[in-house]
Amino acid sequence: MAHDIVFFLAADDETAAATRLRGPSEAFASVTCRFIEPDSAIAEWDMYFEAPSAEAPPLEQLLGWAWPQGVPAPLNDGVEVFALPKRLTRALANASSTELEEVAGRWTTRLWSEDGNDMTDDDLLAVLRGVARLAVSAVNTGGGLYSWSF
Repeated sequence: MAHDIVFFLAADDETAAATRLRGPSEAFASVTCRFIEPDSAIAEWDMYFEAPSAEAPPLEQLLGWAWPQGVPAPLNDGVEVFALPKRLTRALANASSTELEEVAGRWTTRLWSEDGNDMTDDDLLAVLRGVARLAVSAVNTGGGLYSWSF
């Protein structure tokens, strides 16, 4: 589980990859959170928008979903930079407040069932709303939405 996660905007994959060693600086618009798995969160959000359901997905469905690509490919040092899929970025940018609440609710339910008392203390709806605001900027500027974690 990643201790520090930053969702951030970057002009392109090369710019995002350059954040790998030190993380995105204050020059990047960002949203931070702690103690989640950013790659599984990204895959899960994508699945929720592509295959809406009132229930949290079975683990097998989540594990079979398309996972985000590393930018660059992850090494064995615990640092990861992932590009959010363009379709997820568009879905987040266009999501209504109600849709974000539903996705956050499903995400929270799944995390609680897996992590219980070890679940992050972050307000997951606030995190998702912040990432959605970044997605609006990414869509409007033609840039990309990424996550950095350690």
